[in-house]
Amino acid sequence: MGQLRWGIIGIGRFGMVHARALQSLAESELVAICNRNPQRLDAASTELGIDRVYTDYRQLLDDANVDVVSITTHWQDHFEVAQAALASGKHVLLEKPLAANGQQCLELLTSAAGAAGRFMVGHICRFDPRVTLAKQAVEEGRIGRIVSMHAKRNLPQAPGHIRLDKISPLMGDGVHDADLMMWFLGRPATRVYGRQIHYGTRTYPEVGWALLEFDNEAIGVVETNWGLPENVPTVIDARMEIVGTQGMLTIDCANTGLSVLDKHGLKMIDTIYWPEQYGRLIGVLREELAYFANCIRQQQCPEVVTPAEAAQAVIVMEAAEQSSRLGAPVVVPRVDIS
Repeated sequence: MGQLRWGIIGIGRFGMVHARALQSLAESELVAICNRNPQRLDAASTELGIDRVYTDYRQLLDDANVDVVSITTHWQDHFEVAQAALASGKHVLLEKPLAANGQQCLELLTSAAGAAGRFMVGHICRFDPRVTLAKQAVEEGRIGRIVSMHAKRNLPQAPGHIRLDKISPLMGDGVHDADLMMWFLGRPATRVYGRQIHYGTRTYPEVGWALLEFDNEAIGVVETNWGLPENVPTVIDARMEIVGTQGMLTIDCANTGLSVLDKHGLKMIDTIYWPEQYGRLIGVLREELAYFANCIRQQQCPEVVTPAEAAQAVIVMEAAEQSSRLGAPVVVPRVDIS
């Protein structure tokens, strides 16, 4: 298979990051973009140098010059757009979360199983070398059996409050850590107790915590807070501690290895996810896209993250939010990942 021709549906902030990563990817070419906002689409077209532009995603899916699509729309639109993309026969990379609720996730699993193209959900943390090395250490038995996990993934107010009209912290960021906890343990959570604090005027609560139980063998705490002070130095205050019967490990994603102190204060600079080097995007997102592209070329189903695992992560966070409303623990429905 030669050059893979990509289209992006949803050319907003993260769609543009996808676009720049794709434009640095060997044997892949970004050929089309879509956004329902004509002004945003025109600006992206000019910046990226792309002349195949669409305001209706169905038109992009009908474009025979597109082999693969990245779906980077609002998460509430994932289900509708992904269903159409899978039905079109194209290969589909869908940004997390998989869908807006568990039922939609299950329907997408059915559609993906019968689709002609390859399908993967963009759980970027599974491509972070800090995370994958931790996974390797767990599999090698270096910390024994996991009994306790605590993860935080917190944001300063500026990016956090912008997102609070779009998605909750638990579903937006907590879904990463719930997914990683289940990945490290190799099994889904059985019960979850969630709590959320809503103190502002935005659509979703600013703070969300979830306690995940794995029968009586392990527990995990997921902490998300999108209201940190503006002057915190971290891009994202993300850290996970995993304690086993014979040791422990820590994944520290807050300290990027580079900080800049200027007139605006001290800030960490992204060096991992999608930094720019010599005019091209490098980092974990690019590796994720390269992995999916290789799966397509090799005619293999992606194994680093499966659709069923992505569905389970959504279902756990959905249960956490339900638990918060009820004020009581909720049994987590289990997705068959066989």
